[in-house]
Amino acid sequence: MDISVVVPLFNEDESLPELTAWIDKVMIDNNFSYEIILVDDGSTDRSWEVIEALRLQNLAIKGIKFRRNYGKSAALNVGFEATQGDVVITMDADLQDSPDEIPELYRRIKEEKLDIISGWKKKRFDPITKTIPTKLFNAATRKMSGIELNDFNCGLKAYRSDVIKTIEVYGEMHRYIPVIAKWAGFSKIAEQVVEHRARKYGTTKFGFSRFINGFLDLLSIFFVGKFGKRPMHFFGSLGVLSFFIGIIMALYILFEKKYLIWQGLAYRDVTDQPLFYLSLVAIVVGSQMFLAGFIAELLSRNAPERNQYLIEKELK
Repeated sequence: MDISVVVPLFNEDESLPELTAWIDKVMIDNNFSYEIILVDDGSTDRSWEVIEALRLQNLAIKGIKFRRNYGKSAALNVGFEATQGDVVITMDADLQDSPDEIPELYRRIKEEKLDIISGWKKKRFDPITKTIPTKLFNAATRKMSGIELNDFNCGLKAYRSDVIKTIEVYGEMHRYIPVIAKWAGFSKIAEQVVEHRARKYGTTKFGFSRFINGFLDLLSIFFVGKFGKRPMHFFGSLGVLSFFIGIIMALYILFEKKYLIWQGLAYRDVTDQPLFYLSLVAIVVGSQMFLAGFIAELLSRNAPERNQYLIEKELK
């Protein structure tokens, strides 16, 4: 199969017929063998009924329905597992992403031997309350990851199949898939300017909390990517440093007292000095961090599966 199109959705019953018909037309015009995987993330409208009806008209359409709302990352992760195509395209269900971009994305993945192509909505139709935070997050992600993309959060992306079969997406990490892929060793990442269309049906499903969660997930990706396989290097290093500083402070207090006694000068008891308690705290914290690193090292070798979701219905 040439292409798998993965579409996560939540309460998008109005847009699904138009979106799937548009994708189908693009695929037929370009002679692509394809599948459309619609992942219903616990919708409360008629989205699943619409998916079932569309399936009767087009066997290339497949559906997965979550029992409750888990989030876009969960929908993408489950959709990725179900794909069969050589190239995987992701897009949102709200018709703000254009299926007409698919042929060029497919061509570049194949001809340029790229791992990922991330869409860049250079001209956006979103409100300023959404565009400004997005720009800040893109700048922070570029700085921390070293990946020069202008729009990490664009839903329209293309992947070589090996990429999405290797990585794991959870939390709010769908916007940082290029970062996750880079840490997994897929470094051929490119960008393509794509059309951004105004929303035709419904309203946006994302609130301000997604930016807070996204920032925390960015820190998590950075930490796990750098130290996930060797947590002892992080916690152990900080622990040894803190322990060493504590010991130095304690020895300084003791030698100072001995020196003052030897010189016959006035001195304070060790327990009367604030530095003594700071040294104790540093020693205790250092020991705890070293122990945390050791335990994390053991846990990282026996980590259970993170992504487990209740699937209510499935159309294969």
